[in-house]
Amino acid sequence: MPIISPIGRRHPRVRLLVYSIYTVLTLGAITMVYPFLIMIAGSTKSAVDVSEFGAVPKFFFNETMLYRKHVEGLFNESLDYLNTAYNADVASFESVLPPEEPNASFSAAWGRFLEEAELPSYTCSLGYTQTRVSKTVPQKLREFKYLQMERYDDDIEAFNRAFGTEFVSWNSLFLLPEDYLQRRNKLMDDAFTTAFVQFKEKQPPGFRTYFCVEGFYKRMFLKPQYTREIAEYNRLHGTRHASYDEIHLPACYPVDAPPKVREDWESFVRSTLNLFWVRVEAPGLPLYHDFLKAKYGTIETLNQRYGTDHASFDAIPLIEEPSSTGAALTDWEFFITGWKDPDSGRLHQAPAETLRIHSVENLFREWLVQSHRDAGGINAALGTSFGSTAEILPPQEDFLYFEFLKQRGALRTEFITRNYRVVLDYMLFHGRGVLNTVIYCSLAILLSLIVNPLAAYAMSRYGMPTTYKILLFLLLTMAFPPMVTQIPVFLMLRELGMLNTFAALLLPGVANGYSIFLLKGFFDSLPRELYESAQIDGANEWIMFWNITMALSTPILAVIALNTFTLAYSNFMFALLLCQDQKMWTLMVWLYQLQGRSGTGVIYSSLIIAGVPTLLVFVFCQNIIMRGIVVPVEK
Repeated sequence: MPIISPIGRRHPRVRLLVYSIYTVLTLGAITMVYPFLIMIAGSTKSAVDVSEFGAVPKFFFNETMLYRKHVEGLFNESLDYLNTAYNADVASFESVLPPEEPNASFSAAWGRFLEEAELPSYTCSLGYTQTRVSKTVPQKLREFKYLQMERYDDDIEAFNRAFGTEFVSWNSLFLLPEDYLQRRNKLMDDAFTTAFVQFKEKQPPGFRTYFCVEGFYKRMFLKPQYTREIAEYNRLHGTRHASYDEIHLPACYPVDAPPKVREDWESFVRSTLNLFWVRVEAPGLPLYHDFLKAKYGTIETLNQRYGTDHASFDAIPLIEEPSSTGAALTDWEFFITGWKDPDSGRLHQAPAETLRIHSVENLFREWLVQSHRDAGGINAALGTSFGSTAEILPPQEDFLYFEFLKQRGALRTEFITRNYRVVLDYMLFHGRGVLNTVIYCSLAILLSLIVNPLAAYAMSRYGMPTTYKILLFLLLTMAFPPMVTQIPVFLMLRELGMLNTFAALLLPGVANGYSIFLLKGFFDSLPRELYESAQIDGANEWIMFWNITMALSTPILAVIALNTFTLAYSNFMFALLLCQDQKMWTLMVWLYQLQGRSGTGVIYSSLIIAGVPTLLVFVFCQNIIMRGIVVPVEK
């Protein structure tokens, strides 16, 4: 016999009403769950997708968005780094697209070049070390930090002593931007930088981006002077380029180029380009010796200044790899830019014809020519279409795209968990926030379940004439928000010498008027016969309070415990006001400080993680409340 549901036997109007109620409840559930899903999706965001709204992060199913997030992290959220490395003019990371037809052969050649060339550390930048906009802790910075934590047994003071740094905690550790294209930027020669360079050299090539001097020349030198429109450049230089893509930076002084082009090249090399990328050819060596003689007079003076033991000025070689600091570097820069002898008035300067740009792209061109002779051979072997070797630039975009395809799963995991790792690291290893919060909340619940029930029991068991006046007074305390009483409470506790103690946090909120009111009402509903029977059996007041009243009040006590935990756990302003010593800060105070210096993704992650303890306590208390309501009804 078929089973007919109760709804099926009802009148059509009743069924319509029931279905309408279910529909409304379903929509209500969606309106509650959907914002929570948006918050979870927001906890995975960085700067490139912060404007994307949806219950599921777009990079989960959209490979283009995943690629954009990867490129953003790879270039440390700097468009200037991206445009100089790719010799491009991208307006934002949101407009980044994967290469349409990546050349696998040309990309593989670049990979082989990187393996054979053994380029110095200043030629590249390590990705995922900075987040200037997202303000989170990226993958490689975390790995470097964990490596140092393991090396120094999690002792930040030992780390500071070893490297001469002054980091307050591991969470404050940061890395300076790697930008070795501009003249003013130096590669520091200290223990901390050396440790990072060693770490960088061990990273996979897919996380390193190499500096492109030609891209830097166009984007940071030419375009700011002559606008981004090529017409203005052509007018001033007497050229007919269709776009800036047709402009190339020669390795040596362009003797046959128009005067303005030669002027730009010389100005760029002498004054703007970092000395790491500048070399002087052998014909400039005698002039270099003349410059040093004019400045120091005797070889003994130079040796004393340099800390060397050259026999004569003629024994001093041209500098191939400029150092980061020191008198030799200063003199080398004077020789490149020009130094005027104060005695004779003579200008000592490396001739423009002897200057050479020692860039990665020039080294790559030379490497290709050694294998394939000319542009035609390169095109035939690698499937390219260069008109000349001057057009060749490292195929970093294609190479990094192929590396991206190999690690898509790992990247999704990184973007999902990155912000949560930041928050957990901050919570667990920054101060005593977790311990203080556990102690504070535990004591608050314990005292609340002792003081409030005792007060309510006294008013419920004994018919004091002033009971209702006391209740009215307690309820009146609810009319004033906590912010009104903060200053008086602070002044009172300061006079008592209780600031920066758990007593300061606990005492002002031990007795709660609303909790006492609820408990008294519940105690009043308990049968008086129970107490009379207990008295006949010889029970004292404590046994009646503990074994009868408290045992039967488990549901309402769970409500009180839940409310107390919520108030104590979320007590931010009061905890900060009364405990200004960081050793006494609770979790909410630390998270507030983290949120103040973090991006959207970290803020969302901190809110979700901070809500987990409240959810667990709520679930635990809800079971007790439901057992207290449902079980008696079923019986």
